[in-house]
This record gives sequence, structure tokens and C-alpha cells, in this order.
Amino acid sequence: MRRKRIQLTSAAEGVLEELRRLCLSLPETKERSSFGHPNFVAGKKTFVTFEQFNSRPSIAFRLDRGNIERLSGNPVFFATPYGRGQWLSLWVYTTFDWGVVEELVNTSYRLVALKRMLVLLDARA
Repeated sequence: MRRKRIQLTSAAEGVLEELRRLCLSLPETKERSSFGHPNFVAGKKTFVTFEQFNSRPSIAFRLDRGNIERLSGNPVFFATPYGRGQWLSLWVYTTFDWGVVEELVNTSYRLVALKRMLVLLDARA
């Protein structure tokens, strides 16, 4: 059985395109579809997902406990309903800060990337 791809508004498509640009700029990343939505993978591990809950677009980030606790009090974030407490999602259907998204993409990537990938990333700086 093939899963249906999510239908996005033009605004959500724009968010996804910018997210895709950020994620795929990192070493050895690729995009794959799971459960009908795009996932960004470093090596074999997913670090960012774009999805919709109740027709509202969001970005899910793989984070450590400290970052999840730090951001959870902010109403633009919500606990991702999977991932055993290792994911936090950001609503992107209203105003949000792309600087925060970029920071969280990098943090998520660093959490799952292999050492050789981190060496490549750090060599760019």
C-alpha cells in the first residue's frame, strides 16, 4: 500500500523549499519520504522532518533533552507525538524565526551525524 503524499499550501511549499536548502547543504545529507512527508537524513539517521498535524505545517527536530526542555515552554513548539521524547516540533503556519530553524537544523544534524561528516562540516567554518 502506497502512502499518500501530503498536500501543502503555497506558503508551506515555500517553507519546505527553504528547509530543504538548509538541510541538503550539510555534508552527506539526503531527503527521503516516509509516511507521506519529507525527512532529511544524515547517513542513515533522520535529523529533521517536515510534516503536518491537523493540516498545520511543522518542522520536527531531533534534539537532546536539554534543548527540548529549554524550548518546550515556547508556544510555537510542541512535543512531537513520536520519538520517545527525542523530538520537538515547531509550528510554521504562523510567523517564526528562520535563524532559530537554522540553529536547530545544525544542532539536530550534529546529534546524528557520523564523525567524518562533522569533520567535513567543521572544515567549512
